[in-house]
Amino acid sequence: MLPCSGSAQRKRCRSVRSRRKEHGDSAAMIFTETKLKGAFIIDIQRHEDPRGFFARGFCQREFEEHGLKPVIAQGNIAHNRGKGTIRGMHFQFPPAPETKLVRCTRGAIVDVIVDLRPESATYLQHIAVELTGDNYRALYVPERFAHGYQTLEDNTDTSYSVGEFYAPGTEGGLLYNDPRLGLEWPLSVSVISDKDKVWKPLSEQETELKTRMSLKMEPARS
Repeated sequence: MLPCSGSAQRKRCRSVRSRRKEHGDSAAMIFTETKLKGAFIIDIQRHEDPRGFFARGFCQREFEEHGLKPVIAQGNIAHNRGKGTIRGMHFQFPPAPETKLVRCTRGAIVDVIVDLRPESATYLQHIAVELTGDNYRALYVPERFAHGYQTLEDNTDTSYSVGEFYAPGTEGGLLYNDPRLGLEWPLSVSVISDKDKVWKPLSEQETELKTRMSLKMEPARS
């Protein structure tokens, strides 16, 4: 697991854990910030008994304590028949940027996100996280990130809790094999949609991307 990044973040992690312990909330989730600010790996705390285990998978209060957007506007499910399938790299431009909470509920995936925030110190950097039906791990994807994944097993299912409604007019995407991004997929690509094959390379859309992803272009939210 990636450690909490930066001294301020480590202090915040300890502070939140201390409050949880003080309040007796043993079901609290485990939040670990990645190198991409605002993107978190979220692990569950299992409470096992003869029936199996119980764990919390989402909590509005815990999300707010970590500075994450707790709104869920839509919930989506994807079934993937074969391993090697790629979905991505998808995003929505402002004024409808999405947060995503992604889990693999059966099988396994490598989940990849790319920072598209022009003002970010990690602009165009990415991380890859393995999510499986056995580890119950989730990845929180902030607004103004591209997201995609590749399946590692046949019959893999994923679920997405999305913080904004689907808005076709704001939809965008990056090529999964764009050399500028340097994304490494663990398997040969077995299936990818026609739509995902023809996103413009970054060299042809970066000027527009930077302009539309700029904070100056995003209207203030009430």
